[in-house]
Amino acid sequence: MSATSQGNSVGIIGGGLAGLAAGCALADAGMKVTLFERRPYVGGRASSYEHPGTGEVVDNCQHVLFGCCTNLIDFYKKLGVADKIGWSSNINFIEPGGRLTVFAPSKLPAPLHNVLAFIRSPLFSLGDKLAIARGLTAMLRGLPEDSSQDFLTWLREQKQTPQAIKRFWEPVLISALTEDLDRISVRYATKVFRELFLFSAEGGKMGVPTIPLSDLYAAAIDYIRKRDGEVLLRTVVTGFNPAADGVTLTTASGETNFDYAVVAAPFQTVAGILPADTVGENLKAKLQHFEPSPITGIHLWFDREVTQLPHAALMDRTIQWMYQKSKLQENRQGPGSYMELVVSASKSLVPKSREEVLEIALRELAEFFPAVKDATVTKSVVVKEVYAAYAILPGLDEFRPEAATAWPRVFLAGDWTATEWPATMEGAVRSGYLSAEAITAAIGQRQQFIVADLPKAGLMKLLG
Repeated sequence: MSATSQGNSVGIIGGGLAGLAAGCALADAGMKVTLFERRPYVGGRASSYEHPGTGEVVDNCQHVLFGCCTNLIDFYKKLGVADKIGWSSNINFIEPGGRLTVFAPSKLPAPLHNVLAFIRSPLFSLGDKLAIARGLTAMLRGLPEDSSQDFLTWLREQKQTPQAIKRFWEPVLISALTEDLDRISVRYATKVFRELFLFSAEGGKMGVPTIPLSDLYAAAIDYIRKRDGEVLLRTVVTGFNPAADGVTLTTASGETNFDYAVVAAPFQTVAGILPADTVGENLKAKLQHFEPSPITGIHLWFDREVTQLPHAALMDRTIQWMYQKSKLQENRQGPGSYMELVVSASKSLVPKSREEVLEIALRELAEFFPAVKDATVTKSVVVKEVYAAYAILPGLDEFRPEAATAWPRVFLAGDWTATEWPATMEGAVRSGYLSAEAITAAIGQRQQFIVADLPKAGLMKLLG
């Protein structure tokens, strides 16, 4: 089978955010796009589905974004779904026993906008606060190069207290980067804190989708199709064959020829479909340095409301975040309450049974919200996303490939490529835009799709 072509056809392998962003950008550039996705819906690891045991539509994992995610926000605006993100400048922290601390930025100029919240916080002792200030001040010096040093070692060099590590650095980074501190690159840990806490109050605003994830990204299907492209769901690409004048993609229904291809699948999937030539073997060798990291989502439906909070970070326990979707999502009104609990870097939960995970979650949740003890769980779902992200290990930048490859007609996209961002939705969209830029450059009509970073505010204009 041959794709209709005027020299501008492109086949995209993967309907996650990277593939969707690449497809929409290339469609805007006038390319003939055909996107292949193995599932019956798009979104990849940021997707939702109807759970067969409950009849409820659940996200495979709660995904949030921040104001610093400029390309992801641009993508939402492109698709016309930017109004489906609910924003909050406040982050709630709860300790076992129920004590609540609300972190909200003040009107002080960046990077001082969070100072008052830290000064007032009962979460930390004076020594903890001084240590955190010392660590954040060190980050003002700039973004370090990626190296073999891990972030926990760096924190100890900065004389961080055990409580500062446990209650500040660890909750932020394990949630953002889905890995333990001793397995995180100093460069990307620093990037997270600079973007969220130092550059501007706008960069630290948290956004939560107000509709199921697959509904959010389904808009990309319409976007591509309205620009004469195709989106083929339930279609698995089992391999590709690059040539000097095009690329052949193989599926169960046969072979399709394209002028260009974007391989936008997760790193472990890419490793399984690479051609057995020198370029493919070299790329496969790089991919061997990547390791997956799991996230566990625990969905609970209660017969009553157990808290009025829409979301909260939960301190000192296995469960890390609570999102009350009956308050956050549209069309969730009604009796009772639906919430999702999130455990990032959940290696300890992966081997446990559903019942064991639920027992841990409910026991711990009652420590934060006592009303849980009197509530009845009417439905429950445990989703273990074993390949939720890749670990941003120290020194991994050396192995993250660029969008362009030594195959002249094949390009790469995915949060694991060289985006200058870690494994995030922002990184995935950036990778899709970068691959689109590389293809338009290859045909001599380079277009820019990457949008600028959020401007630094306040004193950061001088310091950062």
